[in-house]
Amino acid sequence: MFRSKIRIHTCQVILLTSLVWFLVDVMVLMLYSDCIGGSGWGCTEKQQQQQQQALTEEGLPHSQKEALKDDGQIQSPNLHQQQQHQQQTKKRYGQSELNLWRPAKVVRENKGMPGEMGAAVHISPEDEAKQQELFKLNQFNLMASDMISLNRSLKDIRLEGCKSKKYGKYLPDTSIVIVFHNEAWSTLLRTVWSVINRSPRTLLKEIILVDDKSEQDHLKQDLENYVKTLPVPTYVYRTEKRSGLIRARLLGAKHVKGQVITFLDAHCECTEGWLEPLLARIVEDRTTVVCPIIDVISDDTFEYIPASDMTWGGFNWKLNFRWYRVAQREMDRRLGDRTAPLRTPTMAGGLFSIDKEYFYELGAYDEGMDIWGGENLEMSFRIWMCGGTLEIATCSHVGHVFRKSTPYTFPGGTSKIVNHNNARLAEVWLDQWKYFYYNINPGSTNTQNRWEENLDLRNPRNSVYADFFQIRIGDGQHEPGSVLLSVRSNLTQKNVSSVAHHRAQLSHYYFSFISHVFFLRVISGF
Repeated sequence: MFRSKIRIHTCQVILLTSLVWFLVDVMVLMLYSDCIGGSGWGCTEKQQQQQQQALTEEGLPHSQKEALKDDGQIQSPNLHQQQQHQQQTKKRYGQSELNLWRPAKVVRENKGMPGEMGAAVHISPEDEAKQQELFKLNQFNLMASDMISLNRSLKDIRLEGCKSKKYGKYLPDTSIVIVFHNEAWSTLLRTVWSVINRSPRTLLKEIILVDDKSEQDHLKQDLENYVKTLPVPTYVYRTEKRSGLIRARLLGAKHVKGQVITFLDAHCECTEGWLEPLLARIVEDRTTVVCPIIDVISDDTFEYIPASDMTWGGFNWKLNFRWYRVAQREMDRRLGDRTAPLRTPTMAGGLFSIDKEYFYELGAYDEGMDIWGGENLEMSFRIWMCGGTLEIATCSHVGHVFRKSTPYTFPGGTSKIVNHNNARLAEVWLDQWKYFYYNINPGSTNTQNRWEENLDLRNPRNSVYADFFQIRIGDGQHEPGSVLLSVRSNLTQKNVSSVAHHRAQLSHYYFSFISHVFFLRVISGF
């Protein structure tokens, strides 16, 4: 019996000792193990930073990881300013600012009417002479336009994946701003009705029409009376003198009550499901500016012609906007999903949505630009260089009447206005590369010193968190030989890309930029 008691006591001691050593082992492991979940006894402040950096890098492409130092810090002297800027510009819409929505009803085909389902309208030979005379008024087939219903039906031209794509139940509302000058009645109101008919009603705050000193009688009291009958609040504001697209849009934006501003031209047709993809991107990040795919409405027959989802915006050294084929690296970033938003270097500028507050944080449009021209590239550069993102929502389609020439006259002439605007664009945003523009456009003059107040907007965020774009922007004439293009980052001081061309005639320049980060060097005769 005595031996039995000793054995029980021994077992108790062994069990207690084992438990103590087990707890000691656990404490030692916790003390010396890696930081788990960003907290714990063994987690120092430095380790927390390192782990956070590792988590950040996990979601970055290899090219973006290279822009990070070994200590996890972004190679930027303005890192604190960058972080502060991001905190200021990031905004999550409150629930009270969002709206529950349902898709708009499909506009049914009115069989027998000209142009239904986007079909072409052909004028009879006996009316051809009259049609050509009317064409001169707006530089499109006005007779064909007037024959088409203001509520004409259109085919659903979206990709199949877009038709089943789901968006958040709650989205911000938008105000549509449309500027016009001597616009035809039928094209202007078809634009308005396409917005009304194909937009979720709870997301359509209002329509703002800005008359830039039109002279046509139908755009005066008749228009004022007509908009009062529309099922959506629609307002007409008028400039006191001919101001041009830029200042007229600023006038319209000043009256916006919606969370988002959507700019449209006055001769457009919105298609089914056009609005939701734009607003869905902005609700995720208010610094995202989104454009629809711009389809073609024939200026001759008003046929609705779908555009490709495989092009994005670029420009040449005359600072003219141009469409180029989407680079393979952008397709790779989207994992080959053509319904995914497409990051675009520049935009055409006529049709886009932007958060209202962000629009003004960017400084809105440059009021120093006159009438029209260059404002689209200026806004594109401003978005990318000031921490934003510019996208094309490939599930959003809006048709636009593209004219071969403008019916409007500009004070001082078109060339003078465009050269002034482009020179201002070059001075403000192109830094030392402005001389490429001046060398190709010797008639342009240096019209504006740099806006010093814009410099604090330039943000290196995109140098790390956005893929850089390489855009062909023109041709340079060189002596026979080789031309080396080297693009360097002023953050990493490393070559971003290097392309050697061995051509005897034209050597293509490519312009790679990561937000406000680009160096362009051309070396010949090596």
